Amino acid sequence: MYRSRDQVFSGAPNSVLVAEVAGLRPGQALDVGCGEGADAIWLARRGWRVTAVDISQTALHRAAAAATDIAGRVAWTQADLTGTPPPAAAFDLVSAHYFPLRRQPDHAALHGLLDAVAPGGTLLFATHDLADLTPRPEQGFDPSDYYQPGDIVRLLDHHWTVLVNEIRPRADHAPAGTHHTHDAVLRAQRLPIPVDASDTRPATHSATDLNATPSAV
Repeated sequence: MYRSRDQVFSGAPNSVLVAEVAGLRPGQALDVGCGEGADAIWLARRGWRVTAVDISQTALHRAAAAATDIAGRVAWTQADLTGTPPPAAAFDLVSAHYFPLRRQPDHAALHGLLDAVAPGGTLLFATHDLADLTPRPEQGFDPSDYYQPGDIVRLLDHHWTVLVNEIRPRADHAPAGTHHTHDAVLRAQRLPIPVDASDTRPATHSATDLNATPSAV
């Protein structure tokens, strides 16, 4: 996709990210499927330290080229998070926008992303509303094969609180050739560990522990 065009996306951060994260205290963030880096760059310019992950080396090169003013605040990392889970409890924000996360019987990839959220941290998941998506059997695409926010909510246990779970009108322009008018948005917080239970706090890992080599870009 990226090699066929000089620029695929607008360069602006996703409006859902801006709306839901602007009021959060900056910390460590994981940008899942970062593409050309607009979300990661927006976060870094607001004080976050970001691990930005994508499978496309081309996309990561473009992202790094656009981020010269925030050198050292973003780790551009080539990895496949559907097969390589991020470090557990390492991120204050795990953000996934329009990331094609296919359902699995054991939900292994999804659980990997959920487990990456530190106590007190936030999961932000946004995707296209199913009503805007049309199956394309000739291309092997069925939108019901991919997770929607409601699917994720059903997997959250009592350690989570759901802050947003809704369909909302899309604020950004739809990508060329598409007719997306609404987004499905989930924002959930992993509950902080009570102070009197601090001795049972699970072991955490560095946000740089992702089992992939940071992109040399």
